[in-house]
This record gives sequence, structure tokens and C-alpha cells, in this order.
Amino acid sequence: MSENLTLTVARYAATTSCADIPAPVRERAKQVILDEIACAYFGRRSLAGDLSARYAAQSGGPAEARIYATGQRVSAPYAALANGAAGHGEEVDGAHIVGGHPGATIVHAAVAMAERQRVTGAELLNAVVLGYDVGIRIVEACGKLFSVKNRFGLNSDFLYALGAAAAASRLLGLDPVRHCHAMALTTFQSNALCALYAEKRHVSKSFCNGQFAFAGVSSALMSVAGLEGHEDILGASYGVLHAWGEDGQRDAVVRGLGEHYAIMDANFKLLNAGYPIHSPVEAALTLVAKHGIAVDAIESVYVGMPTQTMKVVDGRDMHNICLQDMLSAALVQGGLKLRESPFPEVLADPAFSRLRPRVTLCGDPELDRDQPDGRGAIVAITTMDGSTVSMRVDHPRGHSKRGGLTWAELSGKWHEGLPECDVDRMLAIAQRLEDIEDVTELLDVFRAKG
Repeated sequence: MSENLTLTVARYAATTSCADIPAPVRERAKQVILDEIACAYFGRRSLAGDLSARYAAQSGGPAEARIYATGQRVSAPYAALANGAAGHGEEVDGAHIVGGHPGATIVHAAVAMAERQRVTGAELLNAVVLGYDVGIRIVEACGKLFSVKNRFGLNSDFLYALGAAAAASRLLGLDPVRHCHAMALTTFQSNALCALYAEKRHVSKSFCNGQFAFAGVSSALMSVAGLEGHEDILGASYGVLHAWGEDGQRDAVVRGLGEHYAIMDANFKLLNAGYPIHSPVEAALTLVAKHGIAVDAIESVYVGMPTQTMKVVDGRDMHNICLQDMLSAALVQGGLKLRESPFPEVLADPAFSRLRPRVTLCGDPELDRDQPDGRGAIVAITTMDGSTVSMRVDHPRGHSKRGGLTWAELSGKWHEGLPECDVDRMLAIAQRLEDIEDVTELLDVFRAKG
């Protein structure tokens, strides 16, 4: 096979090693892996998490990998599907500065394959870092989330299936040519019309991540079985970049490989809410605390966001990705809890009913200029006496540009979210992940105590 863009990526992928990953990158990857597995365990209680587990359990096949929080084992592709769907089921999984939720796809694909192969923690770390490096770069080459959405009506998360394929292929020890075939075979199985993200109960929105994880794992196994696809699915005419790439961005696929690690730009979430909602909630709660504003004294709340970001959370049917709903609930209840949704109970609260129509969401020219694809917000609260206070938050807590999260903050998140589990032990094992001989040592601790 002559050299091409996909083969360049594949040659890099097939030679990666945990030993070559800088210590700060390994540390971030360990946090991402811990957080994403915990998100899926937590998200099993969601409708999408429950339905995906039931579906996967009917698939038959070898008992290669676990469906978290069920005690069931299924084939690796179906474990990836069930856990990826649960991972996004409660909107607490990580995001990324290029947009979307790569972890719910890439981490669960890698973990399912890692468990199937009984690999070391170091191999899992390497696979996840690689999956991010490949998947994120392809999304960048296609213009990031909003460009893909506006040009094609697709959510760019489907491209993370290619990162999942790279991670799964590395865990299988495939040669570069077989890596290429795996990535090509992935494209048969993943797509994401934005309409799938607009349903009311967060089912297909979550299931998409599971399907992309399934695609990555199954395509790697198809490649092992001898199936083939186009040898340059990324760069060929009518390939990935021909179909969805943005002009002038082709080089983004390989730029900085082995030097800049995409997982360092991963963001963590601390609220059960769509990511664009986090900055407005932080700003609004800070303002009412700082200025001693009572909820019944609020005349109006203005929220400015980057226009593209605003469209994601403006008046949505799903409460936890609707800015007006979640911000009003946060103000009425004094915050949002990870484990407990304010809905539907808060709908009967007169204070919520009064406040909800007083929240105005607009695209903000200042934020459009400074961070057109960002997750910042400007919040202005006007009280009954006519006074107004305002605050701008450029990046919510947990964002990579605010340093991500510390281990102590992750501990706090999951002590709240998974009180039934031994969270201290989960974190202790995750922190030494590169030293464990079998990934099942980490996975076994994700269970209820007793």
C-alpha cells in the first residue's frame, strides 16, 4: 500500500506506547477514564442507559465485557454500545473544546476492547489517548461541531467513531494496513443526523454515542476477520474529508501527532445539564450569593452566549439541555445537584413558574467575537428595584482552559454521584492505572459496596 493520509495516521497509531506519553497527559487520561466509566455506571439509571442495556443483553455472543451496573456480560461491541449510551444518559460526561462528547464513545470502546483482550492499564491509557488524538483531529479537519452541523445537518460526534476504531485496533495489535481497514469499516456504521439530538427523552441523543462506540469496536474486529475498506478512507476522493472536510483543514488530521495530545483539551462536567448551561448557572448563582439577591426579587435574567452555542440550549424540550429550565431551577433551588434532577417536581413550584418566562437568552456579539464556538456566558440579573448586576464566565468549572479538575474535585463529584460505591478505591486504582496488570482490577471496583 502506498503512503496516504489514512496510512500516515495508521502508522502512528500502530506504534504508540504508554511509555512515550508525557506524565501530565497520562494523568489527564487517567482522570478522563475514571470519570467516563463513572458516568456510565451513574447513567445506567437513565432511560437510555436502561434501554441500551436491555437491548445489548439480548444480543447473544461471547461474554467478553461487562455492561456496567448490571452484572451482565456481552460481546465487546455490545458492551461498548450499552456503556456508551449510558455514559451520555445523564449529561454528566465530559466534553471537548472542539465540541461534542468524545469520551462517551472513545473511552467505552477502548474499555470494552481492553476487557476483551485482558490488557494492562498502560495499554488502556495509550489506547484512550490515541483515540482522542485521532478522533479530535478528524473533527477539527471537518471544521468542528458547528461547521459540520450547519453544512450537513450532522452532529460531528459520529466522527469520534474513527477515534474509537483507532483505539480498538491498537488494543488488538493490528498492523497499519489493518488499522486503515478498521477506520474504513467504521464509516459504514456511524452517522448522526442532528434531528436525532432533538427528541424529547434523551434516548437517541445518548444512543448515538453508544452506536459510535459499537462501530469502533466492531470495525476493528471486522478488520481482524479479514474484511476490508478503502485504504485511504480519510483522504481519498469521496472519503471522509471529501464528504465532510472543511477547506484548508486537511493537515489538521496529522498536525502535532505525538506532540500535542488532544485529551489535554478534554473538559469535565459537574452538573447534570447540557454543557452550554454550566457557565450561566455558575454566573447567576455567584451573582445572587455575592449581592444577596432573593429569588422573588428578580425582575429579569439576561443570558448572553455565543450564537452557535445558544442554539444548542434555547427552549429545548429536554429539560436538562434547556437553558431557561435549568437556570430557573438552579435559582429557585439554590443550585443543581448531580444525582437529583429538579424536574418534574420544580414545575409545580410557583417561584419557578414566575421566574421561567423572565429568562431571556440571546446571542451575544462580544462572545461571538471572542469565542464563537465557546461555552462562555454573560449573565445580567435585574431586580425589582431596577438595579442590575452582571458577570461574565468564559469557561465553566472543569473546562480545560481552567485547568480541568483535580483528583479532589473528581472525588467530590463521585462521592455525591455514586455514594453506593467505594469512590476512594476507584480513584486510588485509577491514579495508578499504568501499573495494573489487568484492566479488570479497575472495572471490578465499579460496583455497590457490600
